[in-house]
Amino acid sequence: MAFPRQKFRELVFQLLFSRDFSLKNELETAPVMMALLKTTRGQVKKAEAMVEEILAQKAFLDEKIRAVSEDYRLERISKAELNILRLGLFELFFQTSPSKVVLAEAIRLARKFGSENGSDFVNALLDQVYQKNKDGLAATEK
Repeated sequence: MAFPRQKFRELVFQLLFSRDFSLKNELETAPVMMALLKTTRGQVKKAEAMVEEILAQKAFLDEKIRAVSEDYRLERISKAELNILRLGLFELFFQTSPSKVVLAEAIRLARKFGSENGSDFVNALLDQVYQKNKDGLAATEK
């Protein structure tokens, strides 16, 4: 059975988020994620590979966040919302998912995992980055 893209994003987000704490590698996270999201080791490996790609671009992604987050230093942004922003920006700049889908999915993740106003914050920042960088994005407008 195919693993829905929405669930895959949740898996990537949760693995990315876990990197800010104690779970650092697949041996630690795979069993937890497999049980939590009812997925396979293969999907966890695929998600881990995407997490590594995101972390390889972390400085670039964080700079894009800093450029539009005038009122909040990166250190003040919650870990959940920061990692949702990184995931969304990674998809916008380095993958070909439709930008509307990327933005909607980031908002959905922020509603599910972020703070009370996290979805508004994520929406505002991602939209600002999108508006400033439309021409340089990998995301499509389909």
